[in-house]
Amino acid sequence: MFSFVVENGKPLDVGALLDRLGVAVRAGDLASLPAMKRFGVTAAVRASCYIYTSKEDIDRLAAGLGEIRG
Repeated sequence: MFSFVVENGKPLDVGALLDRLGVAVRAGDLASLPAMKRFGVTAAVRASCYIYTSKEDIDRLAAGLGEIRG
């Protein structure tokens, strides 16, 4: 599991774009406001991997993030 922000990207917009590409992530305050405050953000995107996550799933996440970065 990892949380991230995209420079110049709103977390909810990033989550919506990834959703359209078939990538399931969480976006928003992630129920971790104290930690987010420590890092100076109010919202982030979280992607989680588990035993059923495939290489193709990770590739789709990376491609989606590449589209966002332009």
